[in-house]
Amino acid sequence: MKQEIINNINLLAKEGSPFLFVINYDGDDAYIRRLKDIEPEECLYDFEGMSNAGNTAIDRHALPSAIRWDINAPTYESYERSFNIVKGNMLAGNSYLANLTCKVHVSCNLTLEDIFHHSKGKYKLLLRGDENRGRRFVCFSPESFLRIKDGRIYSYPMKGTIDASLPNARQELMDDKKETAEHATIVDLIRNDLSRVASGVRVDRYRYIETLHTNKGDILQTSSEISGLLPHDYHLHLGDIIAAQLPAGSITGAPKKKTVEIIHEAENYHREYYTGVMGIYSDGCLNSAVMIRFVEQDSLGMAFKAGGGITAQSCCRKEYEEVLQKIYLPITAEKQKQ
Repeated sequence: MKQEIINNINLLAKEGSPFLFVINYDGDDAYIRRLKDIEPEECLYDFEGMSNAGNTAIDRHALPSAIRWDINAPTYESYERSFNIVKGNMLAGNSYLANLTCKVHVSCNLTLEDIFHHSKGKYKLLLRGDENRGRRFVCFSPESFLRIKDGRIYSYPMKGTIDASLPNARQELMDDKKETAEHATIVDLIRNDLSRVASGVRVDRYRYIETLHTNKGDILQTSSEISGLLPHDYHLHLGDIIAAQLPAGSITGAPKKKTVEIIHEAENYHREYYTGVMGIYSDGCLNSAVMIRFVEQDSLGMAFKAGGGITAQSCCRKEYEEVLQKIYLPITAEKQKQ
């Protein structure tokens, strides 16, 4: 991460004024503002109820009777080319887990503002900045990144997905050898990352299931909780603590440095703010998220960025179908009828 961004976060945390940070995947661009200075016309946020969006705005963004959501899916052959680059490196011993993503254009009769106001998500952000810098997007992420509370730091890697409507979906997800191995790898990676800034790192909860509601039906995902004890003066070094965890392990892979190089070769687009991180620091507490479930506005229209973890056990067809499954809006049918 750029030293300028690290210094800015350190300074604001020391100052004690609540602030929002949004950092892109490469760590070389960021939107950082004190909460009191954020104009709603520029940025809207809702982090588990801490929000500047208000309730009346929903009335100004009423949903149409039917949501049009057409996906211009990448061809299987184009995905397979990227997959084979990753798999070839795994067979060569260069990586044993990689998060492969792609950019998919979609056609939708909603605006980014509509999606922000009506979507469900633990962490929601709408940034209305320069599309040439990847700063015009809406994110409705279910994945926590780092939390800090009472001097402890927590991380919540999310790995493993299945369609909730499948027979015995929960058991099938928990018994899947590929998903089990992938999750174990990420938990180990995050433990190592947290150990760089905290002591007594431990796994508090392992592979618990959460249900996500989407416009295409429910999906199940598995997460774990890992925590450690921070030094008493951690607030003076908050920027350094965040930088030490980036890019997030759940959206890169292991070993992290080499895997980042591999996915850069395999992916034929720039992630920009997708898979970066966003967070709010206030009163000594941090709540942040990995920016997945992400719709961007570019010169060609709307684009959804999505991906999934690849291991040596991965099947290309199954991974391709999982990516398409993740291209959704978290707006349920009940929400549409309101």
